[in-house]
Amino acid sequence: MSTVSRRGVLLGAAGAALGLAGCGASGPRRRSGTLRSRHWPDHDIRWEMALPDSGRGASPLVVVLHGKSGSARSAFDSLHLDEHVAATGLTIASVDGGDSYWHRRRSGVDTGAMVVDDFLPLARNEGGYGGPVALLGWSMGGYGALLLASQLGREGVGAVVAESAALWTGPGASASGAFDDREDFVAHDVFDRADVLAGLPVRLDCGDRDPFVAANRAFAKVLPSATLTVYAGGHTNTYWREHARGQLEWIAKQL
Repeated sequence: MSTVSRRGVLLGAAGAALGLAGCGASGPRRRSGTLRSRHWPDHDIRWEMALPDSGRGASPLVVVLHGKSGSARSAFDSLHLDEHVAATGLTIASVDGGDSYWHRRRSGVDTGAMVVDDFLPLARNEGGYGGPVALLGWSMGGYGALLLASQLGREGVGAVVAESAALWTGPGASASGAFDDREDFVAHDVFDRADVLAGLPVRLDCGDRDPFVAANRAFAKVLPSATLTVYAGGHTNTYWREHARGQLEWIAKQL
């Protein structure tokens, strides 16, 4: 369970310390803070949110999962997703996930469970939104978005964007550190979860020079209901920033 501390305003139900960032009438409201989770012990987990103008009421929630070596701040500092909040009417919420590929590891750390059990309730409480959420992630986070969507199902997830998703067609091809061993890969292989994901709106975006493009195309074949778009570009922040607006507009239509 999350522990609770004070940082400006105490929200016991959220289990987090809040730090309200400055917000102007012309831009999104920004909020940030830390949470504690039994799924990532002894760690202050940073989270960031950007919400539309308060006059709109509760807006659909997009939970953002960063790539390897990223953090909660990456969604805003690197991809500038907050620039699209006003136009799309979406709330963007991101959280630190370390480099454990958003699933339970041998160490006992499970950042995927942290998102589901701790961060998602916090983000819902902050924005007041109770409907199915969207999951958006890139690279490691793209894989994580597909994995968590397969766990939450249609009742919990209304749209998935997996951008440049870190996918491999077999355990021998996976990157060092992505999985503990062959068994860990097999237990969390999203290729084997296509039957669950087939019931969800899924968008796969990838650059034509991205090292994961072949695996993303292979995944689209086992999940033909997904929308696959391959644009010119590589595995870079520039590519992800260029396509953020279109992805968020697509999410807004699904939610």
